[in-house]
Amino acid sequence: MTNGFKNAPAHSHVGRRSFPFLQEKSSRLSAALLGEDCEINHEQLYELLKYAALGKCHNATQPSWCRIYHQSHLAGVVVIVLQETSQLHFYKFYLQFKHLRKVFRHRFTLTTSANFLASLYGEGANLKPQNTAQGILFAFASSLSIIKVGKKKKLTSFTYLFFLGSPGCKGYIYTECDQQRTDSSPLFGLDCEMCLTAKGNEVTRVSLVDAQGQCLLNELVRPESTVVNYRTRFSGITKKMLLPVKTRLPDIQTRLKKMLPHDAVLVGHSLNADLQALEMIHPSVIDTSLLFARNEGRRFKLKFLAKAVLGKEIQCEEKLGHDPAEDARAALELAQFFIEQGPAKVAELNLEMLLTTEKLAEVSQDKAALQPRRCRVQKQLNEPPRLSKPCFLDCLQMTGQKPLLLGRQELDSSGLCQSNVSTSNKQILQRALEDVPLSTFSIIQFSLGPEYVASHLLAGLCEKVRSKLTDMLTIYAGPFEESFCLKSVKKEFGRCGPIQSLTVVTETYQPYVCIQYEVLEAAQLAVESLNGAEVAGSCIKVQRPVTAAMLDCDVLIKELELDVENEGVIYVAGLKKSLTEADLQEEFSQLKDLETLFLPKDLQSGKHRNCCFLKFQKSQSAVDALEVINGWTVKGSKLRSRNALASGHLWRWIWQMNHSNEKQGGNILCEKMEQASDSEQDLRKKVKKLDHHIKKLYRSLQDNTLCVVLFPGVNSMHGSQSGLGLMGIKDDGGRSAC
Repeated sequence: MTNGFKNAPAHSHVGRRSFPFLQEKSSRLSAALLGEDCEINHEQLYELLKYAALGKCHNATQPSWCRIYHQSHLAGVVVIVLQETSQLHFYKFYLQFKHLRKVFRHRFTLTTSANFLASLYGEGANLKPQNTAQGILFAFASSLSIIKVGKKKKLTSFTYLFFLGSPGCKGYIYTECDQQRTDSSPLFGLDCEMCLTAKGNEVTRVSLVDAQGQCLLNELVRPESTVVNYRTRFSGITKKMLLPVKTRLPDIQTRLKKMLPHDAVLVGHSLNADLQALEMIHPSVIDTSLLFARNEGRRFKLKFLAKAVLGKEIQCEEKLGHDPAEDARAALELAQFFIEQGPAKVAELNLEMLLTTEKLAEVSQDKAALQPRRCRVQKQLNEPPRLSKPCFLDCLQMTGQKPLLLGRQELDSSGLCQSNVSTSNKQILQRALEDVPLSTFSIIQFSLGPEYVASHLLAGLCEKVRSKLTDMLTIYAGPFEESFCLKSVKKEFGRCGPIQSLTVVTETYQPYVCIQYEVLEAAQLAVESLNGAEVAGSCIKVQRPVTAAMLDCDVLIKELELDVENEGVIYVAGLKKSLTEADLQEEFSQLKDLETLFLPKDLQSGKHRNCCFLKFQKSQSAVDALEVINGWTVKGSKLRSRNALASGHLWRWIWQMNHSNEKQGGNILCEKMEQASDSEQDLRKKVKKLDHHIKKLYRSLQDNTLCVVLFPGVNSMHGSQSGLGLMGIKDDGGRSAC
């Protein structure tokens, strides 16, 4: 018996699916996701992966939006994450993603949210504690490891020792602060702000404060590589600020070495990231993200700790970015509080409860309010705390499964994340081919590279895709007589599908009409059925706009028809808007093997359009239905139909793209598109290679492996682009089963 994967049952109503046969014990995947149900968030994706990997263990239940049959027969779960990509990239380079569109018939829109790995592993995806005889051993997302030593209430009890953990530290500068630490050793708060460059994260500002909170260093640093994202919202760094800066990283390294005493202890929050950006090694540090550890080894944010423990507001929204001196000072004071008060006093604060019950409004603004707040919190101790659910990584490890994470972040032998920004897609593929067969749950991360995520490039790509979609949805018809009846023309072309706009073109010798449809099928149906026909007393020609971008339109239409997502799906137009889904169910009930009926709705008004999609269990049944439906009259309305082009999530995305067209100046738009065009050729080649890598990896998977490919979505200053998910269970033919 093989495993199966089907869409969850849904009651029959407009915009949703009806599956009368879902109780059958058939295998593999069933109908494609249609309509409203194709938008999935990260929590729903978490449900699917958790159940696929764990079954009914650890309270894993069937996901609410789809169903897996015979989960125990799954050979494994493989998640392929294409970092820095969105649904926009898939359709911009649709022809280049030849393997993806021919293999995965189940697709869904993935809402843009936090980091995907964080949604699986929790906030502390890069941190996992393990009890040891000396205290607690941690591994970070950097190539450094740290050990907490001692348990007594004094400085040395909470000092961490750094040591080299991997070859990734080669070339790092040692601070030479090698004198033995004592309880009187001086503390220094350190914080850095980073920008994203072609090299990765590079430091652009460094702050150092002494034990009294005095700022000793607050310096801007010019990165070595070209900046692709200033991350101004968080870093506070702008292009204008860095223009006059001549200080480089080696200059900062030299200054820090001179400023720090030989017994200095550095204090920071997630200090590993700062030291990694500085490319420096310091033997003794205190990391406040570890001192104030959360359940499951996760971390509190510095902003929360400053308010909850110190009563201080930092990283205020009205400020442009974070102030590294302020953050360094906050981390320093948190460490001082912990050392002075001890772990027991910190436990009294019940920080986990404060966070989960969202009672930050009760926290005072200064240290003087700490005591009364402790009294309030003490009263809450009798209330049952809200337990956080175990992170996905924990659940896997508890069942004896060793998860595999390959990419720019990888899991080491102890199940902890490590970063390696120099890893290429080819190297990741080679590792995956070797290691995926040894793991039952794998996450493989491929990347386009930071040079392709600059906001102006994304804006250019977005505008090109929107422009091409508009042209594909638009047809020109004519010529007509001078006194032609526009109402008759609109009625005739409206039988092909919902019209978004209709205008008369008067610049020509004889009038033409320009019609923009809401769905691709309507425009194609108009070209196929009305070109050369007599409309409003004239024999007309129907064609799409002729532009450079439209030269491959026929190829694209053909490939959309052959897309596995549209297999067995037909488009029907000419419906009266007064018809209900019940009416259509009755009319189409005689069609053999009809599985799903979907009525698209206007996403603003909620009204359904004058068209629908029909999905059949067998492709031949869809072919037979086309012959029957064309010319069929339903309650006085003559129907037209053709093979579907955008039956699933694509119609929704097209609608959103057409209704999100922001008013932009022509010069600005042209400039963005010109900037994007130079990199587009390189990006097209890279996408083609990426598709080939996925094809090679997919072919190597065992049969009955659930494979999910994710375009996580992109956030930029020009707005967010939703993600895309493709999924299927590989059968013995090397294709996702149905």
